[in-house]
Amino acid sequence: MSTTSSRPWLTADAHARLAAELADLLREPELGEGAGEHDRLDRRQHRQARIRQLQDLLRSAVVGEDPPDDGIAEPGMVLTVRYDDGGVETFLLAARDEVGTDLEVYSPDSPLGRALDGAKPGEQREYEVPSGAVVRVTLVEAYPYGRYQSHG
Repeated sequence: MSTTSSRPWLTADAHARLAAELADLLREPELGEGAGEHDRLDRRQHRQARIRQLQDLLRSAVVGEDPPDDGIAEPGMVLTVRYDDGGVETFLLAARDEVGTDLEVYSPDSPLGRALDGAKPGEQREYEVPSGAVVRVTLVEAYPYGRYQSHG
């Protein structure tokens, strides 16, 4: 398993977008007199929480650095999986804040992401969904997002 597995993975575009959002939040004025005290407090708390979340994410993220092209599932990899019902899905394993890609994005902290972390092609893993059901999934392929980008 890679050392990046414990760190969120972002594309350079997502990192730039989140840094701009943080800069906007830091410049944004507080609500004026027209808002009620409760609204001002709620908005301030939400804003401060988002600022902390963005600062933590931007400080710890691995940005645009592809993991090794070794077929092992980890953040920054495009994964193709086959479910037991025969369904096949391809997605990017990355921070939830990742946008701007035509791929679905699953967080490494999601049940599916945790189940697949470190999997090799052909390995079957299981994870529990909120209903309590256990889902079996097989990793078909894993390759770095950069390779997907250059061919997509």
